[in-house]
Amino acid sequence: MRPYLQLASLGLATTTTPLSGKSYRATNLLVTSEAMAAMAYIALSAAALALFTALLHWVYRWSHPKSKGKLPPGSMGIPLLGETMQFFAPNPTCDVSPFVKDRVARYGSIFKTSIVGRPVVVSADPDMNYFVFQQEGKLFESWYPDTFTEIFGRDNVGSLHGFMYKYLKTLVLRLYGQENLKAVLLAETDAACRGSLAAWAAQPSVELKEGLSTMIFDLTAKKLIGYEPSKSSESLRKNFVAFIRGLISFPVNIPGTAYHECMELHGCVNNFLIINLRRRTYVLVQRQQGRKKAMKVLKSMMKERMADPERRCEDFFDHVIQELRREKPLLTETIALDLMFVLLFASFETTALALTLGVKLLTDNPKVVDALRQEEHDAIANNRKDPDAPITWAEYRSMTFTNQVIMEMVRLANIVPGIFRKALQDVEIKGYTIPAGWGVMVCPPAVHLNPDIYEDPLAFNPWRWQGKPEITGGTKHFMAFGGGLRFCVGTDLSRVLMATFIHSLVTKYSWRTVKGGNIVRTPGLGFPDGFHIQLVPRS
Repeated sequence: MRPYLQLASLGLATTTTPLSGKSYRATNLLVTSEAMAAMAYIALSAAALALFTALLHWVYRWSHPKSKGKLPPGSMGIPLLGETMQFFAPNPTCDVSPFVKDRVARYGSIFKTSIVGRPVVVSADPDMNYFVFQQEGKLFESWYPDTFTEIFGRDNVGSLHGFMYKYLKTLVLRLYGQENLKAVLLAETDAACRGSLAAWAAQPSVELKEGLSTMIFDLTAKKLIGYEPSKSSESLRKNFVAFIRGLISFPVNIPGTAYHECMELHGCVNNFLIINLRRRTYVLVQRQQGRKKAMKVLKSMMKERMADPERRCEDFFDHVIQELRREKPLLTETIALDLMFVLLFASFETTALALTLGVKLLTDNPKVVDALRQEEHDAIANNRKDPDAPITWAEYRSMTFTNQVIMEMVRLANIVPGIFRKALQDVEIKGYTIPAGWGVMVCPPAVHLNPDIYEDPLAFNPWRWQGKPEITGGTKHFMAFGGGLRFCVGTDLSRVLMATFIHSLVTKYSWRTVKGGNIVRTPGLGFPDGFHIQLVPRS
């Protein structure tokens, strides 16, 4: 037994022998490291759980925004992005956009959504639309997405309210009001239409949208700033064209987006990409000029005119300069420049689009063309001593059927897909609450194409307006030119332009489609392949 006991005692002694200093420290470090790793893992897990919980709460709050009352039904979409992608989805028809149509079918004529980063209540309800327009300055004020104000300027006429807006509107009506239309603009628009149509008839074909945009811009720019395209080294209109796509776009300033394109064009951009929404191809555009270039021209013009106190009033800009020279002017130079920029841009694009679609509708409906000629325009021309004499105000006012055609054109064109306002306080309407600060988008197409209001709404039927009183402002059922305090100041000019163009077109020419004419709405109206026509003088 002794050897075994000796061995056992040796083993026991071996196991109980104290660790050396180095081994002890190593063991402690190992234990400490494992403990710290475990604590770090627990901390990270807790942080991840807290972050996940916060994210879930944020997503929930996004999809269930707070309100003191009952919000309209609808979806706020994906956080941050909302339903912006669906809102801008291309629509190749004249019908209401699928974005609005699908949601009206699902939620009703009033629904909530999120567009371009803002909560918005969309209204396809005529009564609510009218209420919103009538309550401007009380419960609502004009509002547009941030992209609009960034492009047009913080002090643009669309962002001003109250007395300043009324003052600017009165100022603009000196140019676009009935008196100046009757005395000056009718004859000038008639001459512009005759000259342009004659020039186009000498060509194999003309892209109508481009031709109309150039004609209208040159006409209005001359009245606004005395612009003479033949004396300019470059086309001023090109400085405005690139802004069209980015007016109401998602405000993400990354290459390839419409917003990036517009903001890049604040300077001189040598090369940039325009995304063709229909073909998804990229077109390289060389040396486009943008807002900064246009504003530089306007600033230079203002400086030159301000330095010449003896200058006579020859255009609208001169009247603006006179307002700035007052002892206590209401205008600032910034507001004056932004006003001129907005007027130059707005003067040509909307009317050119409406007329282009109008000619497309006339092309597809020869019965309407025959009625225009037989019921009005041939008789007007034949009753003149000189068949080539310009249109008189009495002749223009006698164009009853032409006015019906124009009403039908703009009803179907729906150039403005949405009119934006912002709630100044919580507003109760139709059993719902619109929270203060939320946007409201009045949707004219949903009213203009409502079968309960217009029978067979997609049909081009000017006779539907027969016997109805002339509309001189926005109504519950017609808001192609806006409504309320902000009814478009250029409405009368647009009607005169469209009437004089139709008169010269149907009395002097026949035409046929060469190519193009298909439309796309994103959501604004566009002609991705243009609309090329050939004009032939009538015998």
